[in-house]
Formats: sequence, C-alpha cells, structure tokens
Amino acid sequence: MRHSLLSRRPCRRSALLLVLAAGLPSAAAAHAPGPVAAVESAVPTTTAAATTDAIATRWQAQVVRISLGEDTAARASAIGTRLDALGLDWREEPFEADGLSGRNLVVDLGGPAGAPLLLIGAHYDRVDVGHGATDNASGVATVLELAQALKARPLDNHRVKLAFWDLEERGLLGAHAWIAAPGQEQPALYVNFDVFGWGDTLWMMTPQDGTPLVAALHAASRDEGIGFQPGDRYPPTDHLAFLKAGWPAVSFSLVGGDEIAAILQAFDGQAPDPAPRVMQVIHSPSDDASQLDPAAVPEALRVVEAGLRALDVAAVAEVPRAESPASAAGASGGP
Repeated sequence: MRHSLLSRRPCRRSALLLVLAAGLPSAAAAHAPGPVAAVESAVPTTTAAATTDAIATRWQAQVVRISLGEDTAARASAIGTRLDALGLDWREEPFEADGLSGRNLVVDLGGPAGAPLLLIGAHYDRVDVGHGATDNASGVATVLELAQALKARPLDNHRVKLAFWDLEERGLLGAHAWIAAPGQEQPALYVNFDVFGWGDTLWMMTPQDGTPLVAALHAASRDEGIGFQPGDRYPPTDHLAFLKAGWPAVSFSLVGGDEIAAILQAFDGQAPDPAPRVMQVIHSPSDDASQLDPAAVPEALRVVEAGLRALDVAAVAEVPRAESPASAAGASGGP
C-alpha cells in the first residue's frame, strides 16, 4: 500500500508466533525445511474440510517466510518456494520503469480455453524500513491461499492468473508495466489484496455496488460473521493502475471496521487522533509479523472465495468467451 497513506483471539496469535519462531530461527534459515513447512504441507485448502485454526496457521507461516526476506529478491524466493510446493508453474517477468529494474511473478492456473481472464494479485515489495509484513506479505499470503483453493477446485467459466507485483511502493510500477506490455490481455476483472493483516471487517474498493460479486460478498460475510464494507473510497494501491487503464479492478483489505473512516481521513491529508492502527504500522519499523492477527483471516478468505465463485457462475450469462490468439490470427489472415 502506498503511503501518502487485527483484533480477536489474541491468545491464538501469540501461540502461532511461538510456533513460527521455533520453525524460523533466523532469516538465513527461512527456506530450510522445518516445522513451518510441515504445517504448510499438511493443511488442506479453504474448503469445509479445513479447520479455521489450520488455515490461520498456514497463512501466518507464509507471511513470516516472506517478511523475513532481507530484500525483494529474498521475498520473491519465498513466494517461489510456496508456488513450487503447490505444484504451480510460475515465471519472472522483468521490467524497466522510471530508471528502476523490477520483476513481477506471474502464475497461470489455467481454465477453459477462450474463457475470460480473472487476474488475482498483490504487491510483494516493501519500503526500506520495517519488514513489510502487513504491507504487504499479508496480501501475498492471501493470494497464495486462494491459489491453493482454486487449484483444488478450479473455476468453471474463467481462466485464472496470479500476479505478484514489484515496485508498487515506487508508484505502482510493476502493475503499470504489466498492463503496458505489448499484446497484454485485458482481464475481465483484476482482484487486488493489500494490507490483509488483522481486524473484523473485509474492506472492498469497488467502483460499482449492486454487482453479483458484491451481493455474494454481502451474503457470505453474513454467513461467516465478519463485517463487509464496500465502496469507492480506498487507499492507493495496484488496482489504480488497472482503473486508470480503463480495466475493471477491485481491491480488498482486512482491517478493523472502526479504522476505516480514520484511514480515509489520513489519506485525505487530515490527522485523525488517534491515528488508525494501519497508519501506525505500515512504512514503519513496527511492520513485522508480531503485528498480525490471523483470527478473522480464514473467514475473510472464505468470503472472498465465495464471491469469486459467484462471479464465475454469473459470467456464464454476462461475459462472452474471449477469442483465442490462434483463432484471432486466423480470422485476420495471420499465420
């Protein structure tokens, strides 16, 4: 989350951090097999078979792995390790922008040929201060959880790609570079995650209310017992690169519902007193894994997954199948 810019069951958070600390004694050992890897490989996906505590443990284990990275390359390596463990093919896409070099990580989960593209992503870079756990290892870990769920039970009517953006903190450069790449396919929707670290409310940036996605999220949040607050006012992050290109996008955060008004005030240039917790943590030395509370993460994940599956069902009637590159070339007389 660009600066211009959790909390139930604290006993669970403390217990999780003790387990994770035992498994990850130092940044140098972050990629070594140990208790965390065992937890990650043993926990099922976000279906009914998964327990809330198990999902929370796996999610926080991944946040710790990423935030222990001393630089962007180490954070990318932690993501790659998890994608490999999930059996997913991924690639690096280097780019140059504003005199800086970066690399996005892109994963193709597949789907029906010619179906519209659903793109899900989060930025993985961080600012120089702190460990970037809240901003944005938390969002990355959320995308990785969704990847596991969507691999286990694929969508019927969308192709799915994942993207982990570099250089968001320098001006959304990774997302802008991906959009600007020659021949880039416009997704039917880009779904972004940034600051997904604590609280009781799923906060959604959406330019439109009343869509099948928003309706499904309202229903699922009621079923899961967490708050849901959609709206078009939201802090700046990678979804803006898509909206500025005229491409549809939404973004999600998990925060305290009582923080949202003050967060918006802060981004409007005001100085709310007290400052909301998000503004005290991100882009500061305090942004490490100890700040996170995974208590509501499993419920929030189930809400988002339910929304995406409802969107997938609605796509049958609303979105025509995209023309494949091969058929498009044939129609135009190309090779």
